[in-house]
Amino acid sequence: MQQTPEQDSQFAAEHSADVSREELAEVYAAALNGACQSSGVSFTEVTDEFGSFVTEALDANKTFEQLLASAMVPTREKQRILTSLLADATPLFRNFLMTAARRGRLDLLREMYVQCRKIDDANRGRVPVTVTTASPLDQETFGAIAEKLRAILGGEPVIHAVIDPEVIGGIIVRIGDKIFDASIATQLENVRQQIVDRSAHEIQSRRNSFSNPEGN
Repeated sequence: MQQTPEQDSQFAAEHSADVSREELAEVYAAALNGACQSSGVSFTEVTDEFGSFVTEALDANKTFEQLLASAMVPTREKQRILTSLLADATPLFRNFLMTAARRGRLDLLREMYVQCRKIDDANRGRVPVTVTTASPLDQETFGAIAEKLRAILGGEPVIHAVIDPEVIGGIIVRIGDKIFDASIATQLENVRQQIVDRSAHEIQSRRNSFSNPEGN
């Protein structure tokens, strides 16, 4: 992760301000993953270390998080504080944060951690899945859903359970950008929309026939 100021300048030029925060976070997470692979260091362990930093340093002290993100605080001061705080951290993770500080990207730490977690899940064949139901799932049902998802995904589902009372008698499964909806409420809405669409089509057909009597 150690780079010269010239390399930092090149990086900044290649990743301009029009790039989204999420995209920048993906770049840093991928770089950390690559550094771990090159160094023979476990990316899972470094990601867990990153998670501990987010929980113990950022979540526990919002003022500290604001200090790191502030453009008013000199980079050298941020690096001095991080060096003191990360005395027991692994060298690779410490260098990663120092690089982020030098490039003025400590405001992206949470987004970087999220992207690191995504990469780690992908590396380990773990697939994030959101399961939404009207009421909490019992252990047996949860296990059955997990087993079904394993067969579909070919990997280990990491299930995030969400409770939404508006999901009537069904279940909504979200995998990435895909949504598999088996809720009664959605089915009823789909039927209603089909009726509306069909009625609109019939009305339009009648209007067309009135305006073109020769075509009857």
